[in-house]
Amino acid sequence: MDEQRYLYVSDVGKHEVRRYKLGEKNGTRVAGGNGEGNGRSQLNVPAYLFVDRQQNVYVSDRDNHRVMKWNKCAKEGIVVAGGQSQGNALTQLSCLQGIFVDALGTLYVVDSLNDLVTRWTQGDKKQDTVIVCGKVRRAGANQFNVPIGLSFDRQGNLYVVDWNNNRVQRFYIE
Repeated sequence: MDEQRYLYVSDVGKHEVRRYKLGEKNGTRVAGGNGEGNGRSQLNVPAYLFVDRQQNVYVSDRDNHRVMKWNKCAKEGIVVAGGQSQGNALTQLSCLQGIFVDALGTLYVVDSLNDLVTRWTQGDKKQDTVIVCGKVRRAGANQFNVPIGLSFDRQGNLYVVDWNNNRVQRFYIE
């Protein structure tokens, strides 16, 4: 839900994101909706969403291994992370899930199959920076076994949902 109280819903069957006003039944398509695919106007399993203050919609396009940004009223999205096929290089993502964009425009992405959280800054959308590393599925501190979601609190702590370890871990990110 954004600051104007619009609700955003991803539809994995229709490969689209819709925005609903309170009481509205049909909503307005704001991303995807042009069939399953990897074109700039398409999505392939839109999993998680983030809406910024300008009503730009960020979509974790899970099966395309990329994050798409749809500016308000845009007909096509912009690849802002990944999109270089599935993999574990710094330019790639693998089954991304949760996403978050901070006030400076920095994008944080949960890369589930690589067991890590990455950061994509405004100036460099071609390569990520690993901020919490996994790579080896374990249950120890600072390790993940299929992370899926993330959030920040007001003090800057990062919380990561660690699916197969049945826990939420907290990290301080500088």
